[in-house]
Amino acid sequence: MAKTSSPDRQNKRDRGQRAPSEFSEATLSVDRVTRVVKGGRRMRFRAVVVVGNRKGKVGMGTGKANEVQAAVQKATKAAKRNMIRIPLHKGTIPHNVDVKFKAAKLRLMPASEGTGIIAGGALRVILDHAGVRNILAKRFGTGNKLVNAQATFKALALLKPLRAGLADDSAPVVAAPDASTPQVKEITKDQIVDGNLVDKE
Repeated sequence: MAKTSSPDRQNKRDRGQRAPSEFSEATLSVDRVTRVVKGGRRMRFRAVVVVGNRKGKVGMGTGKANEVQAAVQKATKAAKRNMIRIPLHKGTIPHNVDVKFKAAKLRLMPASEGTGIIAGGALRVILDHAGVRNILAKRFGTGNKLVNAQATFKALALLKPLRAGLADDSAPVVAAPDASTPQVKEITKDQIVDGNLVDKE
């Protein structure tokens, strides 16, 4: 009878290798690029990967290798190293942003609840992984995914959080004093002379 490894040991190995990750990954594009060198051309693959936790943290990276899988792995590591945190307010961005980067022009606008992600291409993938649920976006210019992705990250880096008073809806609202309401003033002993109130102001 042939020897077989214990099933318990195999299960333990599988549990150790499959560690849950808080980040989700998406490959934007895989392109074949060539470089002219002495003696001919050298062909490699370039991968663009987006990584995010859908809670305001997102990153993008590129990687080149002779094989597609190796290029994607390099891009994923680069994306995790170059992550940014964006401010979110009720599932959308705090304010409008207009950006021009190389041949790409982007406009990002906040939207109300239930609008969804109105965007396309690389812009939609990045916003989804960043955790934006409602936004209006428009892309002008080039259709190059890498350039559009770089322009999107430039736009997200320009976002600024709202002020504490505007961002916190639970803050108490103090009503302004009404002119018709009589104001109560404090009376001191110096203002009373012979039993009469004297206004010294």
